Amino acid sequence: MHVLILGGTTEARALATALHPRVRVTSSLAGRVAEPRLPAGEVRVGGFGGVDGLVAWMREHHVDAVIDATHPFAENISFNAARAAATAHVPLLALRRPGWVRVDGDDWHEVASLEEAARVVGGRGWGHLPGRSPSGRVFLTTGRMGLAAFAECPQWFLVRSVDAPEPPMPARTEVLLDRGPFTLEGERELLSRYGIDVLVTKDSGGTATAPKLRAAREAGIPVVIVRRPPVPEGVAVAGTVGEAVGWVSGF
Repeated sequence: MHVLILGGTTEARALATALHPRVRVTSSLAGRVAEPRLPAGEVRVGGFGGVDGLVAWMREHHVDAVIDATHPFAENISFNAARAAATAHVPLLALRRPGWVRVDGDDWHEVASLEEAARVVGGRGWGHLPGRSPSGRVFLTTGRMGLAAFAECPQWFLVRSVDAPEPPMPARTEVLLDRGPFTLEGERELLSRYGIDVLVTKDSGGTATAPKLRAAREAGIPVVIVRRPPVPEGVAVAGTVGEAVGWVSGF
């Protein structure tokens, strides 16, 4: 059996380890990170060339099942995978870590997109963040690919990413290159050291980057959180690696 894992996440690597070598596994990485952590089994890097390219690759390499274990916000590849799997008549499972859950003391302001987040922190929507000034300091943890949405914001930004971002980005930006998992103590110290007023993040879920939410809660810092896009209609979903392994074992 040949399983194609659309990966790049912690869960994708864990799944490849759980399946290999009992099952032939090929993990596909987008290639957006310069030095990715490689999973067990076979690995390919780079895009497929859209739906048609993915269909052709699956047929050429005799793929029996596809697991979309990409980041919850990798919307394009998820929808391409759904269309390609349907065209090639290959079963598809989406592996999605559960989203974060608000607890008492959280000051969350949920938005639908990075553009809406930029409107909130950029001043036009700042009234949603009581007591905060448009001249505040923003900790932006949405990844280096979406910085253009904040390019016109007047605030000072601390941008944390694995690889260095490229313009366009906010004019007043300091870049912090780092890779999770992050500790609660480290996040507390970072918020204090940089005098952060607002945290902006995506609802990525999981534990690797969750400590920033607790640190923000403890410090009384509001969080602008981008809701994750839905899984394509009709695609089965697993919430854990174990569930995904069980799905594969059913074939």
